[in-house]
Amino acid sequence: MPRPTAAQFAYGSATVVATTLALLLLFHTESGVGVAAVGATALALGLLVALRLPRPGHPTAGGTGRATTDRASSAAARTHHALEGIGARERVPAARSSERPSARSSARDDEHSLRR
Repeated sequence: MPRPTAAQFAYGSATVVATTLALLLLFHTESGVGVAAVGATALALGLLVALRLPRPGHPTAGGTGRATTDRASSAAARTHHALEGIGARERVPAARSSERPSARSSARDDEHSLRR
């Protein structure tokens, strides 16, 4: 059985505490049987919440069957396709030809190549 994550512990514990306080204040329970029933209900709800949290690297609850790494790579692919869709490749400046620069810029040979 896999070990629970820190998020599962945190959410499960918070659910148990909040549910216990809410049920005790709602029902004004004073008997031992009532307090035990409230505690058991809160523990069951906390366990349910902790188990329903998705685990990293496991298939999601949505039924897609993709792991976390698959989601990250598919998000990168979507971004790449979106950038191609808006013409991001066309905005990259074309490479300079290997010809000699014009006479006007030859006087500035000591400057950076991007200033020609």
